[in-house]
Amino acid sequence: MLRQGAWSVHYSSRDLPQPEPQPWHLQVSPNEWELWLDDLGIPDGTPYLLSPGFVYDANLNSYFHQVNLMEGPLNSQRNRASALCRKLNFLHRSRGGKGWRDATEADHTAYHYWRRRDPRGPRVDGDTWSQEVSHLQQFYVYAKRKLWVPEVPIPQRPPRNGGGEHKKGRRRPKPDSMSETVPATYAHDVGGQVMEWLPAPSYRRWRDVGVLGYDREGLPRDNFRGRWAPRNGTFTDSTVRTGLRLEEQASRLMTEVPTGPGPAGYSKWWLPAVIAKRNSARWVYEPASVCRDLTAYAAEDRRWVIEEARDAGRYDKIRRPLVIFDPQRPLLAQYTSGINRGEKVDVRLLDPRERQRLLIDTDQGLEPAMFWLGERGMPLSVSTWKDMFTDANCRCEQQGLALHAHAHLLRHTFAVITLEQLQRGHIAALGDMNPGQRLHFQRIFGDPMDWVRRRLGHTSQLSTLIYLHALQELEMETRMALVPDTWEDPRDTPVTALGDETPPPDLPEEKESTA
Repeated sequence: MLRQGAWSVHYSSRDLPQPEPQPWHLQVSPNEWELWLDDLGIPDGTPYLLSPGFVYDANLNSYFHQVNLMEGPLNSQRNRASALCRKLNFLHRSRGGKGWRDATEADHTAYHYWRRRDPRGPRVDGDTWSQEVSHLQQFYVYAKRKLWVPEVPIPQRPPRNGGGEHKKGRRRPKPDSMSETVPATYAHDVGGQVMEWLPAPSYRRWRDVGVLGYDREGLPRDNFRGRWAPRNGTFTDSTVRTGLRLEEQASRLMTEVPTGPGPAGYSKWWLPAVIAKRNSARWVYEPASVCRDLTAYAAEDRRWVIEEARDAGRYDKIRRPLVIFDPQRPLLAQYTSGINRGEKVDVRLLDPRERQRLLIDTDQGLEPAMFWLGERGMPLSVSTWKDMFTDANCRCEQQGLALHAHAHLLRHTFAVITLEQLQRGHIAALGDMNPGQRLHFQRIFGDPMDWVRRRLGHTSQLSTLIYLHALQELEMETRMALVPDTWEDPRDTPVTALGDETPPPDLPEEKESTA
């Protein structure tokens, strides 16, 4: 039986607009709302679900208020909430209007069939399904512990390896600590997909057609209205040349973007742990060609939208701003409201949510500290960048090009090309150096695999081996043509400019994450 309406995902915010006139039951001041969230310790961006009847289920949503979840990456929280929302909508629409407390193993089996096999369903791949069922398992284990459900309504089986189980190099989620079983519906094709990446010419073709709006012959399209194409092209160029994850790239501050005159090879900047996945703080190397485009964006399009937003008074209307009052001390910001009002904080301790409301007080007025801005002069969200990739893929399809990309594919592209680039010249470079130079060079670059591992933020070199395997599968002729002449080589940058892997000496004590 199909039911009307749907469960929906929303995110907590201290900046909700006030309805006018205010109904009696919504007569609460913004400060009261902010203090209430502060007292509960709920950060902005925490997901919550509303039923088809717009009912807030306190028990259901308390799941998202666990400290280890709230301190986790924003993308993980979105994925967790979306997975649960999809399951609840399936129960509501296709299983007789059931709620989450009434779900059975039969409902899960039907949901598994619809998600994976039903010709009318989305037919998701094994990796996607196993992540979804892991999120559902974690929620229902939590609900069972709270005695809200008698059993976890997901068929279970003993783990094959007494733990996370390996399948073609991929590790499935570990069983919950309360149980020695795992979902029986975990996919058997996890990790079976071929790792996707683009050779440099294919990437440039995807960017030119999908992002910059050219046709397949390389000519500008008359009907393309890409006001922000240069900004978006710089974003993807920086991503493919640094290997940053999407949220890492989208969360950068002005202080974390090398602009202006720089070395001919690479400039390096520090990625703080609080915006890096799994706290993988590291040095990031930005090539000179991308630095020039970053500088042009900062001086032109970014400056234009800031001036327009400042004239419209948009920055003065931001509630609870964190402000850098002294541009000469750009790493120090001050809280202007809430329980931390008046306190100062190093901006390298601010998570992506807090960075969205971080402002710089300049001689010309307030402006965002975040680097990537939209047409209204406000920081762009991760979801907006995802939409940009989707639109670019659609444009390529419309032009008859079988090319598609997403941020993680660009990360794979960076790893494969950089590994080949370093392997090709590593031995030759060492041979041309004296013993002192060779020792310094090896201390910085190590071996090519370790260099790429560090740039990607992997804790183990085993995670990086997949890119070596990708290279080994290529024909030698393909490998010889793999590295474009226009891409700077990290080894071309003087080792004195690169330094080593030692973190900045003035780093504040990082916040620990339990995610």
